[in-house]
Amino acid sequence: MAHARSSMYLPPDINPAQAAIAYGCRALPKLNEELQSEDLLTRQKALMALCDLMHDPEHVYVAIDIGCLESLKALLKDNNDMVRIKTTEVLYIMATHNGREGFLEHDVILALSYLLNDPQPACRKNLHLALKHLAQLPSGRLFVGIRWPLGLHRRSLMRHAAGRRL
Repeated sequence: MAHARSSMYLPPDINPAQAAIAYGCRALPKLNEELQSEDLLTRQKALMALCDLMHDPEHVYVAIDIGCLESLKALLKDNNDMVRIKTTEVLYIMATHNGREGFLEHDVILALSYLLNDPQPACRKNLHLALKHLAQLPSGRLFVGIRWPLGLHRRSLMRHAAGRRL
């Protein structure tokens, strides 16, 4: 006689690092709520899902309209390295599309500039790629040139110059 057994292992087709997202018009508002969660794992899963969704320009426009940029700006200050890395990756992907004007309206460049001295190289790489795409717009070029916090810009240049001498 056969007995049913429950396995202790996850099914092979389930990725525990990816969030289950809603369908249709509810997907991005739900992810925006999860970005504001106190639970670290929930925030990380939401960022992973956003990285996948932001490759579609329509999702970028909807994300900007529902306020995802404000949530992402807040996550740039997170203590967790992975959250900062994935947040800059989402912003970099969003900057590759034509939603760049939203970055300028929501003052994302100023928030990004505080990560110039971030200890994580992946975070700095995504930051520079996002700024590169933003600087391709005439208004973005002016904004990037004018809005740098003077103290951060000076410190960044001094570190770069000190590194060359070594």
